[in-house]
Amino acid sequence: MPIKLLNKFQKHIHQNLPFLNESKLLITISGGIDSVILTHLCHQAKLHFSLAHCNFNLRGKESDADQDFVMQLAEDLDVEVFIESFETESYAKTNKLSTQMAARELRYNWFQELSEQLHFDYILTAHHADDNLETFLINLTRGTGLDGLTGIPEVNENIVRPLLKFTREEIENFAKENNFKWREDSSNASTKYLRNKLRQDVIPILKAMNSQLLSNFQTTQDNLQDAKSIIQDAVHKVEDKVLTVENAVIKLNIDILQKQSNTKAYLFQLLKDFNFTEWNDIYNLLEAQSGKQVFSSTHRLLKDRKHLLLTEILNVTSSAVDSLLIKEDEKQIETSLGVLSFETTSQIHESNKSILQIDKDLLKFPLTIRKWQKGDYFYPLGMQGKKKLSKYFKDEKYSLIEKEKALVLCSGDDVVWVINKRADNRYKVTEKTKNILKITVQ
Repeated sequence: MPIKLLNKFQKHIHQNLPFLNESKLLITISGGIDSVILTHLCHQAKLHFSLAHCNFNLRGKESDADQDFVMQLAEDLDVEVFIESFETESYAKTNKLSTQMAARELRYNWFQELSEQLHFDYILTAHHADDNLETFLINLTRGTGLDGLTGIPEVNENIVRPLLKFTREEIENFAKENNFKWREDSSNASTKYLRNKLRQDVIPILKAMNSQLLSNFQTTQDNLQDAKSIIQDAVHKVEDKVLTVENAVIKLNIDILQKQSNTKAYLFQLLKDFNFTEWNDIYNLLEAQSGKQVFSSTHRLLKDRKHLLLTEILNVTSSAVDSLLIKEDEKQIETSLGVLSFETTSQIHESNKSILQIDKDLLKFPLTIRKWQKGDYFYPLGMQGKKKLSKYFKDEKYSLIEKEKALVLCSGDDVVWVINKRADNRYKVTEKTKNILKITVQ
C-alpha cells in the first residue's frame, strides 16, 4: 500500500511524461504537503532535480519556518536548493496588484529566471486533480470561455505538473503512510479567499453527492479538450481567410467575418489573447463608423472601413514624435519609421520609396521631421499642382493607423517628403542640380 502512489507516479511519467527522465528539473516547493510529496516522489523515482523556494514574508515567523523546513529537506535528500526572499506587499502596492497576484508574478518570474540562467529544462509544480477542479469552478463562477473550462494544462511550455492526474486524498494517504513531514499554511484555513471557500465548503458537498466526482470531472475535461481542438481547427481555417499582418498591424476583414456562422464566437477566438473584456463593444465595431475603437490593457481595436485593425498600444503611442531637427552635417537620425541616413553626393542613384534624392541647395537647414498636421500640403512628384496631405492619404487608401504613424520631412514650412511614400516635386533633382542629398530609411 505505501508504494501504490509511487508506482502510479512512475507509470504516469513513463507513459505520458517520459522526457522528464532525461531532463534537468526545478521543483517549486512551498513546504506544503503537495510540493513536499512531489519532491519525495521525484527523489524515489530517481529524477534529476533541484528545489526552489520563495519566502514571501507575509506570515512572519511562519514564513521563515517554511524556509528552514525546505532547507532541511534539501539537506536530508542531498539536493540543491535555491531560496529567494520577496517584499511581496511592497511589490503589490507598487504594481497595483492583489497580494495573491503579486506573489504569483514574483514566483513565476523568478522560476523562469532560474531556469534560463542555470539551464533547467522544466519547472515542476505540484498542482493536482483537486486544484484543477477548484480552478474550473473559480473560472465558472467568474464567467469564462472554453479555455477557462479546460482547466490547468499538464504541460505548458517549460512548466510541467506531474501530479495533475492524482487526487489530494491520494497525496495525503501517501504522506501519512510514509510518515513524511510537511508544513501547514495557516492562511489555507481562511475562507476569505474564494479557492479556500470552494475547497472547504463547496467541493466536500459535491463529493458527498457523487463519490466519482473527480473521475467524472476528468472525463469532462477530456471531452472539453477534444471539443477545443475541433474549435481550434475551425478557427485556424477562418483565420487564414480573415487575418493579415502589415507593419505590426493585424487586419481582420469584416466582410469575411460577417459571413461566418457565428461571427461573435469567431471574434472572441481570434482576439481572446489580447486582454479584451468588452466583447459586445467589439462585436458592435463591425457596424460602427470608421474611427470607433475599443481598448484592452495592452491593445487597441480600431474600425477602419472594411477592416478591424489591431495594434499594441505601445506601438501606437511610440509613433508619436516631437519635431526632430536635422542639421546640414547630420549623418543619421532615428525615427519611429526607421533610421534615416544622410549622404551628400553628386551622382544620381536608383530610387524607391525608402530612398529620397533631392536638390540639397534648395533646402533650408535645419530640416524638420514631424507628424503631419491638418492643413499640410505638398506638390506630389509626377503630378501637376499641390495636394492636401489629408486628400493624398484618402486617395492612397491609408488606414487610420497609417495616418497616425505618417511622418513628413520639411524644409521650412514646405513638406519635402512624406517619408517612405512620396516626394515633393519642387525639390526634385534636375539637370541644374549640383549637390544631391540622398536620404535612406533603414
